[in-house]
Amino acid sequence: MPQSGVGRIRLFEDFFAEDNIANTATDRALGNFTVAGQGSEVADSGIPLLHADAISGVGVMTTTNEDNHTILVGTPVAFDVGLMGTIVAETRVRFVDLDTKEVFFGFTDIDPSVLSIETNVMTGATTTLTLTASDICGFFLSAELTDDEDWHTVYNGGTTTGETDSSELDSSDDAVAGEWQVLRLELFPNGTVSYYIDGVLIRTVTGAVSTSVDLSLILALEAKGDNIEIMHVDYLLVEANRDWTV
Repeated sequence: MPQSGVGRIRLFEDFFAEDNIANTATDRALGNFTVAGQGSEVADSGIPLLHADAISGVGVMTTTNEDNHTILVGTPVAFDVGLMGTIVAETRVRFVDLDTKEVFFGFTDIDPSVLSIETNVMTGATTTLTLTASDICGFFLSAELTDDEDWHTVYNGGTTTGETDSSELDSSDDAVAGEWQVLRLELFPNGTVSYYIDGVLIRTVTGAVSTSVDLSLILALEAKGDNIEIMHVDYLLVEANRDWTV
């Protein structure tokens, strides 16, 4: 129903404040977002600040050295595409290396508290994607895929069946160690999703997501072995229309 007031939600984190790796709470506040994920409560996982070349604020997302441990920044399950679209999510990320890690940026119907990308959201092997969560929309990068440095534009849960052949979803825009990339998603009220990298439209998928399932936004990094994995994040943004029906 129409209402008078602030009709647009905008959550933004510029990583001028850190999530200390000594903090062992399961869910930790970082600005408007939550730091969580399976293993994120372990003392060597968190998001300290990068000081060397990051005067605009950069967080260093850091996992433990245990397989499938995840560090994420995100929201609770709080977004309904049909009621709150157009929903926009954007982040700017950089890697020191692209080995033994998995990354997901986007939306899922899974609560982020103790989320593991592989266990709860999705995983990849050679050219096959396993879509574990019933509702997914975002960018996926995995060292376990044949095309292991490429972003993949994944989706599941809408009127279009989720694609499981990774070669059909690669963006042909590889992540490069030491270089920043801007990832952007636009989710429209009819379930259509557009994927952008560095301002360039990569793909638009009609019916990619459900128009009625509530979703959370996450930027997640997961270790795929016994190495500590890191990812630099410059900022995280999500915008949506307010649901005036509640």
